[in-house]
Amino acid sequence: MIASKCKKNIKKTIFFIVCLIIAISCLFPFYWAVVSSLRESVDLFSTEIFPSYVTFENYKYIFSDITFRCSFWNSAVVAILTSLLTITVCFFAAYPLARNRFKGRKRILMLALSVTTLPHVAVLSGMFEMIRVFDIYNEKSALILAYMIITVPFTMWVMTNFMNSIPKDIEEAAVMDGASQYIILTKIFFPILKPATVTTGLLAFIAAWNEFLFALTFTLTNQARTVPVSLALFSGASHHELPYGLIMAASVVVTLPLVLLVVIFQRKIISGLTAGSIKG
Repeated sequence: MIASKCKKNIKKTIFFIVCLIIAISCLFPFYWAVVSSLRESVDLFSTEIFPSYVTFENYKYIFSDITFRCSFWNSAVVAILTSLLTITVCFFAAYPLARNRFKGRKRILMLALSVTTLPHVAVLSGMFEMIRVFDIYNEKSALILAYMIITVPFTMWVMTNFMNSIPKDIEEAAVMDGASQYIILTKIFFPILKPATVTTGLLAFIAAWNEFLFALTFTLTNQARTVPVSLALFSGASHHELPYGLIMAASVVVTLPLVLLVVIFQRKIISGLTAGSIKG
């Protein structure tokens, strides 16, 4: 009895240590970015884990920089609109794919899944030509269109699987009560699929927020660029000897919205990731 308890305690201790190592490995780069952003340029390459002197000059500079503020606003607008439009399109597209067994249904789903495996550079030239034809180059709408082409296939696939997990008895009971398909979708399906909607919407938001290649290709001026491109082109050499502290401060500011969203919606995300695994 004592030996079995000792084995359990040893396993728990080992599991705790492994989890602690993984957590430190994941969080330390972000911690180091925060520490670096609070240092002066002369102390930037110091190996001290805890800084002896803290300054907020880097944050003051980036918030006073109009280019960074403009790119931050562009990223927020593009990411929010991309996630909202993606959720709306995929929610109404997933219903017939989940409930109707028409010819070519599986091919559509497999095509949507295969599109998610393509690297961005493989479709770059085709998207550029499409944006040129639509005459929306250097506009936010060009980025939204490009990002939706990336996010819609995966979101549609996930939403279809979630809708398949909803028992048909619920829908049949609503039909018997005289509910239309629009009422079924908005009043019955949507509340049930809130965790899945939050999860896929957040994934679409993160994808649009972090995307670099399309944002670099389809924008030309600082007024249209998003945060990843601005960070890549960011230079504070005229105000600082080394721009790395500014880059670290800007990186921390850019990362915080994603961290806050995950913290706020963590319960919905966990529910959304597990709900589709249970067939009703």
